[in-house]
Amino acid sequence: MSKIIVILFFDEIELKMNKKPLILVTNDDGITAPGIRKLIKLMNTIGDVVVVAPDSPQSGMGHAITIDSTLTCDKVKIDDEAQVEYQCSGTPADCVKLGVREVLKRKPDLCVSGINHGSNSSINVIYSGTMSAAIEAGIEGIPAIGFSLLDYSLEANFDNLEDDILKITQNVLDNGLPNGVVLNVNFPKSDVPFKGTKICRQAKGNWEEDFDKRVNPLGKEYYWLSGKFVNEDHGEDTDDWALANNYISIVPVQFDLTAHHFIQGLNSWDL
Repeated sequence: MSKIIVILFFDEIELKMNKKPLILVTNDDGITAPGIRKLIKLMNTIGDVVVVAPDSPQSGMGHAITIDSTLTCDKVKIDDEAQVEYQCSGTPADCVKLGVREVLKRKPDLCVSGINHGSNSSINVIYSGTMSAAIEAGIEGIPAIGFSLLDYSLEANFDNLEDDILKITQNVLDNGLPNGVVLNVNFPKSDVPFKGTKICRQAKGNWEEDFDKRVNPLGKEYYWLSGKFVNEDHGEDTDDWALANNYISIVPVQFDLTAHHFIQGLNSWDL
């Protein structure tokens, strides 16, 4: 009897060791964007991949969710890789919610979002659909990473990111993340090897925005949003400094927006 118990015990250990992690992949540029296709290919080398991503670009959607219309989530086959894929009519946050609640049979071991075409450093993390998808996974208690490249072109080259994406992903799988924390990873656009990786804080920056006011052929006014990003932070420990100096930036992000340092001060008010 004892031999049987020992054999079963070691079989159980071997089964756990051979078990691949379940990885949910999403983005905000749409399911056919080159960035997510590269990320899917990389994740297939690590685990069992299920993709739930928007059926069209959703950049700048932030943490929007769909509450005033229906959602569709259709199974698709885009390439010959091993992953299972669904395209969703909703936002990146919708994709994660549907993926976790409806598509997957169990909670994934990891959620990765991206690779975004364009940086999500500094204040951009607030507007980013890529990072909102990762944060939504974090809310669900799933370790999550958002990957972005400082190149907005659909012809962006993601090849030199491969080793670092795999290394960062494996580290998260091996070490886990604190509850409520996700990683915001940004890569500089570079034709030369990166200098390394910097663990950073979010730079203090803002957008100086303009609205280009126009009139359509029917005489109705409309606007195009434009503007430029202004970095107000000159610290050398920020994500924008790292990117400007050819380093990969990693910022641990939390979704608790409480200004804890002001609670005591607010308590002193006559409220």
